[in-house]
Amino acid sequence: MQQTSGANRQQVVLMVLVFCATALNYVDRQVLALLKPTLQAEFHWTNSDYANLGSAFQLSAMLALIFVGWFVDRFGVRVAYGAAVAVWSLAGIGHAVSRTIPQFLIARVSLAVAESVNTPAAVKAGATYMPLDMRSLSLGVINTAPNIGAIITPLVIPAFALAFGWHAAFFVTGALGFVWLFFWIVGTRNLVPIVAVTPGARPKIAWDDLLHDRRTWTVAGAKALTDQVWWFMLFWMPDFFNKAFHMTQAQIGGPTAVAFVMAALGALTCGVLFPALIARGYTINSARKLSMLLYACLILPMPIALFVNSPWTAALLIGLGLFAHQGFSTNIFGLTADIVPAQRVGSVMAIGGIAGNLTGSGIIWLTGRLLDAKIGYGPIFGLASVSYLLATLWVHLLLPTIRAANEEVAC
Repeated sequence: MQQTSGANRQQVVLMVLVFCATALNYVDRQVLALLKPTLQAEFHWTNSDYANLGSAFQLSAMLALIFVGWFVDRFGVRVAYGAAVAVWSLAGIGHAVSRTIPQFLIARVSLAVAESVNTPAAVKAGATYMPLDMRSLSLGVINTAPNIGAIITPLVIPAFALAFGWHAAFFVTGALGFVWLFFWIVGTRNLVPIVAVTPGARPKIAWDDLLHDRRTWTVAGAKALTDQVWWFMLFWMPDFFNKAFHMTQAQIGGPTAVAFVMAALGALTCGVLFPALIARGYTINSARKLSMLLYACLILPMPIALFVNSPWTAALLIGLGLFAHQGFSTNIFGLTADIVPAQRVGSVMAIGGIAGNLTGSGIIWLTGRLLDAKIGYGPIFGLASVSYLLATLWVHLLLPTIRAANEEVAC
Protein backbone atom coordinates (compact mmCIF):
# COMPACT_ATOMS: atom_id res chain seq x y z
CA MET A 1 0.00 0.00 0.00
CA GLN A 2 2.85 2.39 0.82
CA GLN A 3 4.50 1.68 -2.51
CA THR A 4 1.25 2.40 -4.35
CA SER A 5 0.80 5.65 -2.45
CA GLY A 6 4.37 6.70 -3.30
CA ALA A 7 3.81 5.90 -6.97
CA ASN A 8 0.64 7.98 -6.99
CA ARG A 9 2.45 10.95 -5.49
CA GLN A 10 5.15 10.65 -8.14
CA GLN A 11 2.53 10.58 -10.88
CA VAL A 12 0.95 13.75 -9.50
CA VAL A 13 4.34 15.46 -9.33
CA LEU A 14 5.05 14.41 -12.92
CA MET A 15 1.69 15.70 -14.11
CA VAL A 16 2.23 19.05 -12.37
CA LEU A 17 5.73 19.45 -13.83
CA VAL A 18 4.64 18.56 -17.36
CA PHE A 19 1.71 20.95 -16.96
CA CYS A 20 4.06 23.78 -15.92
CA ALA A 21 6.53 23.08 -18.72
CA THR A 22 3.75 23.10 -21.31
CA ALA A 23 2.43 26.39 -19.94
CA LEU A 24 5.93 27.93 -20.11
CA ASN A 25 6.22 26.63 -23.65
CA TYR A 26 3.27 28.77 -24.68
CA VAL A 27 4.31 31.75 -22.58
CA ASP A 28 7.65 31.93 -24.40
CA ARG A 29 6.20 31.56 -27.88
CA GLN A 30 3.29 34.00 -27.36
CA VAL A 31 5.34 36.97 -26.15
CA LEU A 32 6.23 37.95 -29.71
CA ALA A 33 2.57 38.05 -30.80
CA LEU A 34 1.56 40.23 -27.87
CA LEU A 35 4.42 42.68 -28.42
CA LYS A 36 3.81 42.92 -32.18
CA PRO A 37 2.52 46.54 -32.08
CA THR A 38 5.65 47.70 -30.20
CA LEU A 39 8.10 45.65 -32.25
CA GLN A 40 6.38 46.53 -35.53
CA ALA A 41 6.65 50.25 -34.73
CA GLU A 42 10.27 50.00 -33.58
CA PHE A 43 11.58 47.80 -36.39
CA HIS A 44 9.09 48.82 -39.15
CA TRP A 45 7.89 45.29 -39.89
CA THR A 46 5.18 44.62 -42.47
CA ASN A 47 2.50 41.99 -41.91
CA SER A 48 4.49 39.76 -44.25
CA ASP A 49 7.69 40.28 -42.22
CA TYR A 50 5.83 39.25 -39.09
CA ALA A 51 4.26 36.29 -40.90
CA ASN A 52 7.70 35.18 -42.08
CA LEU A 53 8.89 34.95 -38.47
CA GLY A 54 5.87 32.80 -37.65
CA SER A 55 6.31 30.59 -40.70
CA ALA A 56 9.99 30.12 -39.94
CA PHE A 57 9.05 29.06 -36.41
CA GLN A 58 6.58 26.45 -37.66
CA LEU A 59 8.87 25.12 -40.40
CA SER A 60 11.78 24.83 -37.96
CA ALA A 61 9.59 22.94 -35.52
CA MET A 62 8.43 20.68 -38.35
CA LEU A 63 11.99 19.83 -39.40
CA ALA A 64 13.05 19.30 -35.79
CA LEU A 65 10.19 16.88 -35.25
CA ILE A 66 11.76 14.52 -37.78
CA PHE A 67 14.32 13.78 -35.06
CA VAL A 68 12.31 14.62 -31.93
CA GLY A 69 10.38 11.35 -31.86
CA TRP A 70 13.63 9.39 -32.01
CA PHE A 71 15.16 11.69 -29.38
CA VAL A 72 12.28 11.27 -26.92
CA ASP A 73 11.89 7.52 -27.48
CA ARG A 74 15.64 6.88 -27.25
CA PHE A 75 16.61 9.01 -24.26
CA GLY A 76 13.33 8.97 -22.38
CA VAL A 77 11.04 11.67 -21.05
CA ARG A 78 13.25 12.79 -18.17
CA VAL A 79 16.40 13.58 -20.20
CA ALA A 80 14.64 14.79 -23.35
CA TYR A 81 12.26 17.14 -21.56
CA GLY A 82 14.90 18.65 -19.30
CA ALA A 83 17.31 19.34 -22.15
CA ALA A 84 14.55 20.84 -24.30
CA VAL A 85 13.38 23.29 -21.63
CA ALA A 86 16.96 24.45 -20.99
CA VAL A 87 17.51 25.19 -24.68
CA TRP A 88 14.17 26.89 -25.30
CA SER A 89 14.67 29.09 -22.23
CA LEU A 90 18.01 30.28 -23.61
CA ALA A 91 16.34 30.95 -26.96
CA GLY A 92 13.59 32.96 -25.26
CA ILE A 93 16.20 35.11 -23.57
CA GLY A 94 17.91 35.47 -26.95
CA HIS A 95 14.95 37.55 -28.20
CA ALA A 96 15.83 40.22 -25.64
CA VAL A 97 19.15 40.96 -27.35
CA SER A 98 17.84 40.80 -30.93
CA ARG A 99 17.73 43.98 -33.01
CA THR A 100 17.26 42.88 -36.62
CA ILE A 101 14.97 40.50 -38.50
CA PRO A 102 17.80 37.93 -38.95
CA GLN A 103 18.57 38.04 -35.22
CA PHE A 104 14.91 37.54 -34.29
CA LEU A 105 14.81 34.77 -36.87
CA ILE A 106 17.71 32.92 -35.21
CA ALA A 107 16.02 33.26 -31.81
CA ARG A 108 12.66 32.03 -33.18
CA VAL A 109 14.22 29.06 -34.97
CA SER A 110 16.14 28.02 -31.83
CA LEU A 111 12.97 28.37 -29.76
CA ALA A 112 10.98 26.29 -32.24
CA VAL A 113 13.50 23.44 -32.39
CA ALA A 114 13.61 23.04 -28.61
CA GLU A 115 9.88 23.57 -28.03
CA SER A 116 9.02 20.88 -30.58
CA VAL A 117 10.00 18.30 -27.96
CA ASN A 118 7.13 19.32 -25.68
CA THR A 119 4.10 17.52 -27.10
CA PRO A 120 5.75 14.15 -27.94
CA ALA A 121 7.40 14.13 -24.50
CA ALA A 122 4.18 15.10 -22.68
CA VAL A 123 2.08 12.44 -24.42
CA LYS A 124 4.80 9.83 -23.91
CA ALA A 125 4.92 10.75 -20.21
CA GLY A 126 1.20 10.00 -19.98
CA ALA A 127 1.50 6.74 -21.92
CA THR A 128 4.55 5.57 -19.95
CA TYR A 129 3.95 6.70 -16.37
CA MET A 130 0.18 7.09 -15.97
CA PRO A 131 -2.12 4.09 -15.32
CA LEU A 132 -4.91 3.58 -17.83
CA ASP A 133 -7.65 4.86 -15.52
CA MET A 134 -5.73 8.14 -14.93
CA ARG A 135 -4.52 8.74 -18.45
CA SER A 136 -7.61 10.49 -19.80
CA LEU A 137 -7.72 12.98 -16.93
CA SER A 138 -3.95 13.55 -16.92
CA LEU A 139 -3.81 14.28 -20.65
CA GLY A 140 -6.83 16.55 -20.34
CA VAL A 141 -5.23 18.48 -17.48
CA ILE A 142 -1.89 18.73 -19.31
CA ASN A 143 -3.66 19.91 -22.45
CA THR A 144 -5.13 22.83 -20.51
CA ALA A 145 -1.59 24.10 -19.86
CA PRO A 146 -1.15 25.85 -23.23
CA ASN A 147 -4.28 27.80 -22.43
CA ILE A 148 -3.11 28.69 -18.95
CA GLY A 149 0.09 30.04 -20.48
CA ALA A 150 -1.95 31.79 -23.15
CA ILE A 151 -4.27 33.29 -20.48
CA ILE A 152 -1.56 34.55 -18.15
CA THR A 153 0.70 35.92 -20.88
CA PRO A 154 -1.71 38.50 -22.39
CA LEU A 155 -2.77 39.65 -18.94
CA VAL A 156 0.79 40.17 -17.69
CA ILE A 157 3.23 40.67 -20.56
CA PRO A 158 1.81 43.81 -22.28
CA ALA A 159 1.68 45.70 -18.98
CA PHE A 160 5.09 44.32 -17.93
CA ALA A 161 6.61 45.39 -21.25
CA LEU A 162 5.13 48.89 -20.93
CA ALA A 163 6.62 49.19 -17.43
CA PHE A 164 10.04 47.63 -17.95
CA GLY A 165 10.52 47.41 -21.73
CA TRP A 166 10.09 44.64 -24.25
CA HIS A 167 13.64 43.34 -23.65
CA ALA A 168 12.78 42.57 -20.01
CA ALA A 169 9.61 40.73 -21.05
CA PHE A 170 11.58 38.26 -23.17
CA PHE A 171 14.34 37.89 -20.55
CA VAL A 172 12.08 37.16 -17.58
CA THR A 173 9.83 34.68 -19.39
CA GLY A 174 12.87 32.82 -20.70
CA ALA A 175 14.51 32.69 -17.27
CA LEU A 176 11.44 30.97 -15.74
CA GLY A 177 12.45 27.80 -17.57
CA PHE A 178 15.57 27.40 -15.47
CA VAL A 179 13.49 27.60 -12.29
CA TRP A 180 11.35 24.75 -13.66
CA LEU A 181 14.46 22.75 -14.59
CA PHE A 182 15.58 22.60 -10.95
CA PHE A 183 12.25 21.12 -9.85
CA TRP A 184 12.25 18.70 -12.80
CA ILE A 185 15.66 17.28 -11.86
CA VAL A 186 14.62 16.84 -8.22
CA GLY A 187 11.02 15.74 -8.79
CA THR A 188 11.57 13.02 -11.41
CA ARG A 189 14.49 11.15 -9.83
CA ASN A 190 12.46 8.10 -8.81
CA LEU A 191 9.87 7.79 -11.58
CA VAL A 192 8.66 4.23 -12.19
CA PRO A 193 7.10 3.48 -15.60
CA ILE A 194 3.72 1.77 -15.75
CA VAL A 195 4.73 0.27 -19.09
CA ALA A 196 7.42 -2.35 -18.57
CA VAL A 197 10.79 -1.44 -20.09
CA THR A 198 14.10 -3.25 -20.13
CA PRO A 199 16.75 -1.33 -18.17
CA GLY A 200 19.31 0.16 -20.51
CA ALA A 201 17.32 -0.77 -23.60
CA ARG A 202 17.28 1.74 -26.42
CA PRO A 203 14.18 1.22 -28.58
CA LYS A 204 14.76 1.19 -32.31
CA ILE A 205 11.91 2.74 -34.21
CA ALA A 206 11.29 1.17 -37.62
CA TRP A 207 10.36 4.20 -39.71
CA ASP A 208 9.26 2.02 -42.59
CA ASP A 209 6.72 0.34 -40.31
CA LEU A 210 5.56 3.69 -38.93
CA LEU A 211 5.04 5.22 -42.36
CA HIS A 212 3.17 2.17 -43.64
CA ASP A 213 0.92 2.07 -40.58
CA ARG A 214 -2.59 3.45 -41.12
CA ARG A 215 -2.65 4.59 -37.49
CA THR A 216 0.28 6.93 -38.05
CA TRP A 217 -1.46 8.64 -40.96
CA THR A 218 -4.70 8.87 -39.00
CA VAL A 219 -2.94 10.92 -36.32
CA ALA A 220 -0.91 12.94 -38.85
CA GLY A 221 -3.94 13.89 -40.94
CA ALA A 222 -6.02 14.90 -37.93
CA LYS A 223 -3.14 17.04 -36.63
CA ALA A 224 -2.58 18.66 -40.02
CA LEU A 225 -6.22 19.70 -40.35
CA THR A 226 -6.65 21.02 -36.81
CA ASP A 227 -3.27 22.31 -35.62
CA GLN A 228 -3.28 24.95 -38.34
CA VAL A 229 -6.21 26.62 -36.59
CA TRP A 230 -4.43 26.69 -33.24
CA TRP A 231 -1.23 28.17 -34.70
CA PHE A 232 -3.22 30.77 -36.61
CA MET A 233 -5.06 31.84 -33.46
CA LEU A 234 -1.97 31.83 -31.26
CA PHE A 235 0.01 33.94 -33.74
CA TRP A 236 -2.62 36.26 -35.21
CA MET A 237 -5.41 36.64 -32.61
CA PRO A 238 -3.86 39.67 -30.81
CA ASP A 239 -3.40 41.33 -34.19
CA PHE A 240 -7.03 40.55 -35.08
CA PHE A 241 -8.26 42.44 -32.01
CA ASN A 242 -5.85 45.28 -32.79
CA LYS A 243 -7.04 45.62 -36.40
CA ALA A 244 -10.74 44.78 -36.10
CA PHE A 245 -11.47 46.77 -32.94
CA HIS A 246 -8.59 49.28 -32.91
CA MET A 247 -7.38 48.02 -29.55
CA THR A 248 -3.98 49.04 -28.20
CA GLN A 249 -1.29 46.65 -26.97
CA ALA A 250 -2.47 47.25 -23.40
CA GLN A 251 -6.12 46.47 -24.32
CA ILE A 252 -5.79 43.29 -26.40
CA GLY A 253 -4.82 41.18 -23.39
CA GLY A 254 -8.34 40.97 -21.95
CA PRO A 255 -10.23 39.52 -24.96
CA THR A 256 -7.27 37.27 -25.79
CA ALA A 257 -7.28 35.88 -22.24
CA VAL A 258 -11.05 35.28 -22.36
CA ALA A 259 -10.69 33.18 -25.50
CA PHE A 260 -7.96 31.06 -23.95
CA VAL A 261 -9.92 30.57 -20.71
CA MET A 262 -12.57 28.88 -22.84
CA ALA A 263 -9.88 26.84 -24.59
CA ALA A 264 -8.67 25.54 -21.22
CA LEU A 265 -12.18 24.43 -20.34
CA GLY A 266 -12.40 22.59 -23.65
CA ALA A 267 -9.36 20.47 -22.87
CA LEU A 268 -10.77 19.51 -19.48
CA THR A 269 -14.15 18.51 -20.89
CA CYS A 270 -12.59 15.82 -23.06
CA GLY A 271 -10.97 14.33 -19.98
CA VAL A 272 -14.49 13.94 -18.56
CA LEU A 273 -16.57 13.31 -21.69
CA PHE A 274 -14.72 10.32 -23.11
CA PRO A 275 -14.66 8.29 -19.85
CA ALA A 276 -18.33 9.19 -19.28
CA LEU A 277 -19.28 7.77 -22.68
CA ILE A 278 -17.25 4.63 -21.99
CA ALA A 279 -19.02 4.26 -18.64
CA ARG A 280 -22.38 4.45 -20.41
CA GLY A 281 -21.46 1.45 -22.54
CA TYR A 282 -20.09 3.12 -25.67
CA THR A 283 -17.20 1.35 -27.38
CA ILE A 284 -13.85 3.10 -27.70
CA ASN A 285 -14.66 3.60 -31.39
CA SER A 286 -18.06 5.24 -30.87
CA ALA A 287 -17.01 7.26 -27.79
CA ARG A 288 -13.95 8.69 -29.48
CA LYS A 289 -15.69 9.58 -32.76
CA LEU A 290 -18.81 10.99 -31.08
CA SER A 291 -16.59 13.22 -28.93
CA MET A 292 -14.75 14.46 -32.02
CA LEU A 293 -18.00 15.16 -33.88
CA LEU A 294 -19.43 17.18 -30.98
CA TYR A 295 -16.35 19.39 -30.82
CA ALA A 296 -16.24 19.73 -34.62
CA CYS A 297 -19.78 21.15 -34.61
CA LEU A 298 -19.02 23.63 -31.83
CA ILE A 299 -16.41 25.47 -33.91
CA LEU A 300 -18.76 26.15 -36.84
CA PRO A 301 -20.04 29.56 -35.56
CA MET A 302 -16.55 31.05 -35.16
CA PRO A 303 -16.60 33.17 -38.39
CA ILE A 304 -19.46 35.24 -36.90
CA ALA A 305 -16.71 36.97 -34.88
CA LEU A 306 -15.84 38.89 -38.06
CA PHE A 307 -19.23 40.64 -38.06
CA VAL A 308 -19.83 41.60 -34.43
CA ASN A 309 -19.25 45.08 -32.99
CA SER A 310 -17.88 44.13 -29.58
CA PRO A 311 -14.42 42.65 -29.03
CA TRP A 312 -15.82 40.74 -26.06
CA THR A 313 -18.49 39.08 -28.20
CA ALA A 314 -15.80 38.24 -30.74
CA ALA A 315 -13.66 36.84 -27.94
CA LEU A 316 -16.51 34.55 -26.84
CA LEU A 317 -17.06 33.27 -30.40
CA ILE A 318 -13.35 32.70 -30.94
CA GLY A 319 -13.18 31.18 -27.46
CA LEU A 320 -15.92 28.72 -28.38
CA GLY A 321 -13.79 27.72 -31.36
CA LEU A 322 -10.72 27.29 -29.16
CA PHE A 323 -12.84 25.36 -26.63
CA ALA A 324 -13.72 23.00 -29.45
CA HIS A 325 -10.13 22.85 -30.70
CA GLN A 326 -8.72 21.84 -27.33
CA GLY A 327 -11.42 19.24 -26.78
CA PHE A 328 -10.73 17.83 -30.23
CA SER A 329 -6.96 18.02 -29.73
CA THR A 330 -7.16 16.13 -26.44
CA ASN A 331 -9.14 13.48 -28.31
CA ILE A 332 -6.30 13.19 -30.81
CA PHE A 333 -3.81 12.73 -27.97
CA GLY A 334 -6.10 10.14 -26.44
CA LEU A 335 -6.61 8.41 -29.78
CA THR A 336 -2.84 8.15 -30.18
CA ALA A 337 -2.44 6.60 -26.73
CA ASP A 338 -5.40 4.30 -27.54
CA ILE A 339 -4.11 2.86 -30.78
CA VAL A 340 -0.30 3.21 -30.74
CA PRO A 341 2.00 0.97 -28.64
CA ALA A 342 3.64 3.03 -25.87
CA GLN A 343 7.16 2.61 -27.25
CA ARG A 344 6.08 4.30 -30.49
CA VAL A 345 3.96 7.11 -29.06
CA GLY A 346 6.74 9.71 -29.13
CA SER A 347 7.54 8.98 -32.77
CA VAL A 348 3.92 8.99 -33.92
CA MET A 349 3.22 12.25 -32.08
CA ALA A 350 6.34 13.72 -33.68
CA ILE A 351 5.04 12.79 -37.15
CA GLY A 352 1.70 14.35 -36.23
CA GLY A 353 3.55 17.44 -35.05
CA ILE A 354 5.39 17.65 -38.37
CA ALA A 355 2.08 17.61 -40.21
CA GLY A 356 0.54 20.21 -37.89
CA ASN A 357 3.53 22.54 -38.09
CA LEU A 358 3.60 22.31 -41.88
CA THR A 359 -0.02 23.40 -42.21
CA GLY A 360 0.48 25.92 -39.39
CA SER A 361 3.36 27.50 -41.27
CA GLY A 362 1.23 27.69 -44.39
CA ILE A 363 -1.75 29.34 -42.70
CA ILE A 364 0.45 31.89 -40.89
CA TRP A 365 2.22 32.78 -44.17
CA LEU A 366 -1.09 32.98 -46.06
CA THR A 367 -2.66 35.24 -43.43
CA GLY A 368 0.14 37.78 -43.76
CA ARG A 369 -0.30 37.89 -47.52
CA LEU A 370 -4.08 38.19 -47.28
CA LEU A 371 -3.76 41.09 -44.85
CA ASP A 372 -1.20 42.93 -46.98
CA ALA A 373 -3.51 42.40 -49.98
CA LYS A 374 -6.39 43.99 -47.97
CA ILE A 375 -8.46 40.78 -48.20
CA GLY A 376 -8.63 40.33 -44.45
CA TYR A 377 -9.27 37.42 -42.12
CA GLY A 378 -12.46 36.07 -43.72
CA PRO A 379 -11.03 33.15 -45.74
CA ILE A 380 -8.95 31.93 -42.81
CA PHE A 381 -11.87 31.98 -40.37
CA GLY A 382 -13.96 30.07 -42.91
CA LEU A 383 -11.27 27.42 -43.32
CA ALA A 384 -10.93 27.11 -39.55
CA SER A 385 -14.64 26.46 -39.06
CA VAL A 386 -14.75 23.36 -41.31
CA SER A 387 -11.34 21.87 -40.53
CA TYR A 388 -12.59 19.75 -37.63
CA LEU A 389 -15.43 18.14 -39.55
CA LEU A 390 -12.86 17.23 -42.20
CA ALA A 391 -10.57 15.82 -39.51
CA THR A 392 -13.40 13.72 -38.06
CA LEU A 393 -14.15 12.35 -41.53
CA TRP A 394 -10.44 11.62 -42.04
CA VAL A 395 -10.25 9.60 -38.81
CA HIS A 396 -13.36 7.63 -39.73
CA LEU A 397 -12.15 6.86 -43.26
CA LEU A 398 -8.74 5.64 -42.13
CA LEU A 399 -9.95 3.86 -39.01
CA PRO A 400 -13.53 2.70 -39.53
CA THR A 401 -13.19 0.88 -36.22
CA ILE A 402 -10.86 2.14 -33.50
CA ARG A 403 -9.26 -0.66 -31.52
CA ALA A 404 -6.97 0.01 -28.58
CA ALA A 405 -3.40 -1.26 -28.75
CA ASN A 406 -3.18 -4.59 -26.93
CA GLU A 407 -6.97 -4.37 -26.50
CA GLU A 408 -6.57 -1.99 -23.55
CA VAL A 409 -8.65 1.10 -22.93
CA ALA A 410 -6.40 4.16 -22.95
CA CYS A 411 -6.67 7.89 -23.35
